[in-house]
Amino acid sequence: MKNKVILIASDQFGKGDPGLGEVVLETFLVHLKQQKELPAAIFCMNRGVLTLTDQSLSHVHLKELEERGVPVYACKTCVDHYQAGDKLQTGKISGMDLFVSLAGQHEVLPVY
Repeated sequence: MKNKVILIASDQFGKGDPGLGEVVLETFLVHLKQQKELPAAIFCMNRGVLTLTDQSLSHVHLKELEERGVPVYACKTCVDHYQAGDKLQTGKISGMDLFVSLAGQHEVLPVY
């Protein structure tokens, strides 16, 4: 995982029942943080920025990953669109230029 950037583009993992998708995303993050090798970074865009707020239980796991040294970023345009700037519990607001740079250096693993 150390050579990968996780792209979280939704507040749920997969299509279908939203409640199930939220649980699946949270389960993914629990297993991700238990890995020996952690990802190079996590970038959240679109509804994925909502996983960084207390609206989602995923923010707890993302905060733990950040505390373990994984940079966690939120797309500024998306944060502004969802008016989530003052609701972020973890992560740093960044521009798409950073994601493009990260994607040029690492393999991107999309979660949506």
